[in-house]
Amino acid sequence: MSAHPDWLQVTRGDAPLIVSFPHTGTEIPAEIEAKLVSPWLGRKDADWWIDRLYDFAGGLGATLVRTTISRTVIDVNRDPSGVSLYPGQATTELCPTTTFDGEPLYRDGQAPDEAEIARRRQAWFDPYHATLSAEIARLRAEHPVVVLYEAHSIRSLIPRLFDGPLPNFNIGTNSGASCDAALTTAVEEACDDSGFSRITNGRFKGGYTTRHYGRPETGVDAVQMELACRGYMVDPQAPPTEADWPTPYDPERAAPMRAALTQVLQACLSFARSRQS
Repeated sequence: MSAHPDWLQVTRGDAPLIVSFPHTGTEIPAEIEAKLVSPWLGRKDADWWIDRLYDFAGGLGATLVRTTISRTVIDVNRDPSGVSLYPGQATTELCPTTTFDGEPLYRDGQAPDEAEIARRRQAWFDPYHATLSAEIARLRAEHPVVVLYEAHSIRSLIPRLFDGPLPNFNIGTNSGASCDAALTTAVEEACDDSGFSRITNGRFKGGYTTRHYGRPETGVDAVQMELACRGYMVDPQAPPTEADWPTPYDPERAAPMRAALTQVLQACLSFARSRQS
């Protein structure tokens, strides 16, 4: 019997690498879904199919941590205090009230109040981070250095959030604070060798998880990877509608991206293992 609730999926490995999936979930409790403008809007901004894209990671010995709860319910990659991770820029809250495109998620008067936000935090946010912390501690007891890799994706064109099409690989290290420079370089080189476009600490510098846990001086190096989803699925150029989004996972399109991501995770492992002595 699992020690974790059904919505919290943990696959343990022994390698010095954790891959976390905070935004692949699409489950919305019925009492919350009833307050939404539409179920589709509530799931629109999921990191679609990312757990499938990285399904090779367990074979590398990585530990996988994933919540099946939708980010619309509560975003486990936001600061629980409510402080914006991107001051002055459009973003979404701990319990989002709009989509990335600015559409209201809730019917009039149905958005969560402070008490409801606190309830959701206790139900889903706190257990997720307690589990992530425990897995980091477990691996740190075995390895001098552990890499926490945050796996994300997003549509390539969201004018409210960023200008123009997003590069394929968007590496976030909290402007260099969340990991050793050698890890950043190793991940950058793996991305660049793939031929896909890449930027580091551009629009996405790392969310709460990267910033909170990334403490290289304590042996925990954290990096966020935000992928433009066109690398593994058809990404509409026009604003998506319920009729055309999400598009299916495309194995043929995904193959080059999976090969590149394999090299990225191998680079993370090589970095951590080089610090073993």
